[in-house]
Amino acid sequence: MLRESLAADLIVELPNAVRLQRLVQTLREYFRCGAVGLLRLEDDSLRPLATVGLVHEALGRRFVIAQHPRLAAIMASREPTWFEPDSRLPDPYDGLLDTAVSEPLAVHDCMGVSLYIEGRIWGAITLDALQAGTFDDDARDELKRCTLQIEAAVRVTRLEQENRSLRLSRSEPVDVRRPLEEGEILGQSDVLHQLLNELDVLADSELPVLLLGETGVGKELFARRLHRLSRRSHKPLVQVNCAALPESLAESELFGHVKGAFSGATSDRAGRFDAANGGTLFLDEVGELPLSVQAKLLRTLQNGEIQRLGADKPLHVNVRIIAATNRHLPDSIRDGLFRADLYHRLSVYPVPIPPLRERGQDVLLIAGHFLELNRTRLGLRGLRLSAAAERALLGYRWPGNVRELEHVIGRAALKQLSRDGSRSLIITLEPEALDLDSTPAAPPVPEQPADPGLPLTSLGDAVDACQRQCIVQALRLSGDNWAAAARLLAVDPSNLHKLARRLRLK
Repeated sequence: MLRESLAADLIVELPNAVRLQRLVQTLREYFRCGAVGLLRLEDDSLRPLATVGLVHEALGRRFVIAQHPRLAAIMASREPTWFEPDSRLPDPYDGLLDTAVSEPLAVHDCMGVSLYIEGRIWGAITLDALQAGTFDDDARDELKRCTLQIEAAVRVTRLEQENRSLRLSRSEPVDVRRPLEEGEILGQSDVLHQLLNELDVLADSELPVLLLGETGVGKELFARRLHRLSRRSHKPLVQVNCAALPESLAESELFGHVKGAFSGATSDRAGRFDAANGGTLFLDEVGELPLSVQAKLLRTLQNGEIQRLGADKPLHVNVRIIAATNRHLPDSIRDGLFRADLYHRLSVYPVPIPPLRERGQDVLLIAGHFLELNRTRLGLRGLRLSAAAERALLGYRWPGNVRELEHVIGRAALKQLSRDGSRSLIITLEPEALDLDSTPAAPPVPEQPADPGLPLTSLGDAVDACQRQCIVQALRLSGDNWAAAARLLAVDPSNLHKLARRLRLK
């Protein structure tokens, strides 16, 4: 019956995420267990691709095999591996089962099997239960018999992913065996999927890209993804933090210098453009560049040439520029701090990165990633969030975005460990440990008392005014790019243009 159900899904056209979720759900129902996880091998870690019966943040965890003896035993054998209910080996899912009980529960019965695709180890499937004896001899035999169907489902999904990932126009072949998410971007929200799809298309072009977003949203990760999926992926990605460049050295750092160009220049030195030749140069915090350097950068973007400090002849370079800023550059242009012509060269394709507060349940996935990192760093048996802590994370506005979340989880883990005092326990983080109230959130909008002396505005006029204000703000945040503004407002671009004309904004 189980094998027939798994085989039936193979001939049905399904989205990859749905196919894998149906796989783990079918296994859970058949074996009547608490949780099932499908994990993919990436370097030395196992990454959950689909789970059922585990808390949502488990999808954000990365289990280093060497730190989890049960997972190591499963990966070391081609046969299903079962652990005695009284096994003293720690289970990676202790405290992570999604149950109605508020206390963290330890897994009592566990089995799993490694999965192979085309003769290469791909990952594993794990099954866990709270009741000892759930996985008897018959259950273990059945898992062995259906392993081929599980591997077939994974193979179908893998082939579909590879077909989408291949770039036939690339000058070098793509190694489809490597994990795509090297320095991955965690999340499953619609707004993130839409952004990643846009970046996947944009990566194959040579257009300059300007990444826009608040501090801490992870602009560097998105820049690395653009480079990794581009035709230049076999060449260097060179990152420059423009905010950290002293004005006196900025020109030399970017373009290089020749011997004797200034006091202390004892030899020729290549700059960052030389280092990135053929590849990508990522200019982080580009709004902080000195005006004198902005002029030289503009010339390089216009003609593809650099001139080292003190040199007589220019050098040709072939570099794609990705820039990032958390500033509103039109304001900097107005204040005379940024060149308008350079801004238009850099913002050929502006890409707003959504703040964490707009990504819904992604907060819990990213929190899971940081929980596992801190569990490993502190040598804890288990580290989890209580249900109340999950609600607190979801309700917070995250002015510091992902970077702030990382600090909140790390600080809370240390605080809770100092209170509990034992690394052998499953430590649960409560809202009090997160201490979110003391972190500055977005200021509340002051309530405006009604002025009885002013005439009452009609509801239609009030709605128009609100829509007009939202569109103007979205255009400001997206650098006057209508497509990007439509994405921020979650509306169709053609509808946004029609609305703007009706509101006399165009």
